[in-house]
Amino acid sequence: MSERLIKVALVQQNCGAERDDNMASSIDGIRDAAARGAKLIVLQELHTSHYFCQTEDAENFSLAEAIPGPTTDELGTIAVELGVVIVGSVFERRTAGIYHNTAVVVNANGSVAGSYRKMHIPDDPGYHEKYYFTPGDLGFTPVDTPAGRLGVLVCWDQWYPEAARLMALAGAEILIYPTAIGWDRDDDAAEQQRQYDSWRTVQRAHAIANGLPLVCCNRVGHEPDPSGKTTGIDFWGGSFIAGPQGEVLAAAPTDVPSVLVTEVDLARSEKVRQIWPFLRDRRVDAYAGLTERFRK
Repeated sequence: MSERLIKVALVQQNCGAERDDNMASSIDGIRDAAARGAKLIVLQELHTSHYFCQTEDAENFSLAEAIPGPTTDELGTIAVELGVVIVGSVFERRTAGIYHNTAVVVNANGSVAGSYRKMHIPDDPGYHEKYYFTPGDLGFTPVDTPAGRLGVLVCWDQWYPEAARLMALAGAEILIYPTAIGWDRDDDAAEQQRQYDSWRTVQRAHAIANGLPLVCCNRVGHEPDPSGKTTGIDFWGGSFIAGPQGEVLAAAPTDVPSVLVTEVDLARSEKVRQIWPFLRDRRVDAYAGLTERFRK
């Protein structure tokens, strides 16, 4: 099997309240990555705004936009200029009262190659996403691009092996997770480390179980709680790119913005699946219980 080498990048950034400043940071990161040879560039979840889900505030719906719209237009322009494929993130206004947390794939010709609407929606202290986002309805369908067949998921989806598996079964060649996750300052250092390790481990496990490379792009930096009721969120960065055996090929720091670029061999998945044939040995005849919420 010949190599299929591609340079993959992610742009880990901190975000403030001004959309134009955030978008400028994203585009600066895209330019940096492209200058270093990247052909597939992944941005973090909700990269054009602060993480507004810390509070429930109807005014935040004004941040939503259509697809196609301003964000896809700007990403399309830079994609054409640089000849790259970009995975971006949009707070999508589908219609009045229906909004999604949506990842968009923009092709090198500037067109929207496909979208994925976040399926698993959290509702935790500081992460009030169920107030804003309707669960996705586009299923787990990879997006075909010149950079490969992309299995794009979003943040909370990364805790669910079913999502990664269904993308793999649909032919995804790489798993991609735009993300926004961080620490609560009230948790002690040991608890923070457990959370960070769990987050990294579960995604590396998705790469291993499916024999696929994986890209996770997280935001970084402190964002205060607008309500003042909590100490806000310290987004832990730590974005990384893993190979199909879960090996970490490159990782960003936990405390500063970073543009990470590394080479990934998409053909290596077949070699890995030949020695670890997990898909071959699945007992699909015995998994009916997976469609149930719980079994005693």
